[in-house]
Amino acid sequence: MSLYTKKGRPLQVHENTVYSKSGKVVGRIKNDKVYGTDGQYVGTIVNDRLVYRSTDSAGIGSPFTAANRAGTARANRAASAIWGDEPDIPD
Repeated sequence: MSLYTKKGRPLQVHENTVYSKSGKVVGRIKNDKVYGTDGQYVGTIVNDRLVYRSTDSAGIGSPFTAANRAGTARANRAASAIWGDEPDIPD
């Protein structure tokens, strides 16, 4: 699965865990939402984009731990006009 942020930054997906371009753990996928290691909402997956939607932010997932992984050299994509904000993902 290829996944990008709203502004087009590439993310890595391995099984149900999402990582930043540099390989840091972003969160875990549950249905169409991503929750961080602390269980807090990170964003909603819309097509191949991860966007932050305040209307979805009340959801809470389960805390978890995962190891970081190697970074990727994938290029950015064009920004998307879908509804929502850029998720707060460190890189």
